[in-house]
Amino acid sequence: MKIIVDAMGGDNAPGATVRGALEARKAHGVEILLVGRTADILRVVEECGEKTLPDGVEVRDAPEVVEISDAPATAFKKKKNSSLTIGLNLLQDGAGDAFVSAGSTGALLSGATLVVKRIRGIRRAAMGPVLPTATGRMVLCDCGANAVCNAEDLLQFAYLGSYYSKRMLGVEKPRVGLLNIGAEEEKGDPLRRDAHALLTKAGEAGRVRFVGNIEASDAMLGGADVVVSDGFSGNVMLIAVEGTGKFFLKSLKKLFLTNPKTKIAAAMLKGDLSGMKKALDPSEIGGTAFLGVSKPVIKAHGSSNARAVCNAILRAKEYAESGFIADVEKNVGLMKIGRP
Repeated sequence: MKIIVDAMGGDNAPGATVRGALEARKAHGVEILLVGRTADILRVVEECGEKTLPDGVEVRDAPEVVEISDAPATAFKKKKNSSLTIGLNLLQDGAGDAFVSAGSTGALLSGATLVVKRIRGIRRAAMGPVLPTATGRMVLCDCGANAVCNAEDLLQFAYLGSYYSKRMLGVEKPRVGLLNIGAEEEKGDPLRRDAHALLTKAGEAGRVRFVGNIEASDAMLGGADVVVSDGFSGNVMLIAVEGTGKFFLKSLKKLFLTNPKTKIAAAMLKGDLSGMKKALDPSEIGGTAFLGVSKPVIKAHGSSNARAVCNAILRAKEYAESGFIADVEKNVGLMKIGRP
């Protein structure tokens, strides 16, 4: 298994990306192909105590970098020698099994769509992050790739999320909920009402396990295994969840440092609190897959540290091995309106 890594993508590149890639090589046994400015990559490798590239690690030179200020839709075209563009082309040409980048989300999505391409029959690629809930985990699809959608897009997101939940999270019959402002069938704007009608038909046909509309609060309590949304609403929910998690952990830390009694309580609960912190830490998840792209492309958080990059590479490995893409290719005919 070889993972192509955009060494220059992200706020902390190339330091965090290269260190995370080297950690992933040791921890998960994957081969690594680092794409970026060779001199910068080798400098970080040397800082990690390696005089030469470790066995199983390669470098492909890419002199340009897609900056966060570059226009997302055209950056990968204008900078053909960037680490992002060259990395995606390497994936498309079969030089690796998956591609990981912490760079510009828009540029990565545009490049993945136009270079690697969508699975035939998929209207739009979607981002499907995995979020913790009170009862386990859920897939949020979409969370930012498509700000404007129609009802058929949301129907396909439901299928994509269901296959992903089954393959990556082991949920045999994922419950699909439509993110809305209320649970009642008539709630929401025309998009939500039209999507509800399509999802209801798909549920009645036994193609998805649709449980109806779901509010964000109920979703976080475990009311669904897959939450379907347009990218705008999904991104608002995702960022709110991340912010709430950070707020909760900071408030808890402040509480436990109040006086000697609370400090003793903190010491006694250290193991349990560590587990909670890990569940709420985006670095532990590592990255989000672009669902619907014909080969595995993983977007790591822009502020990823080495641990997050290492975990993103692990997610890429698991995704490439999961059989998800084959599932979608096999069943894409069911995801279109009017198909039997």
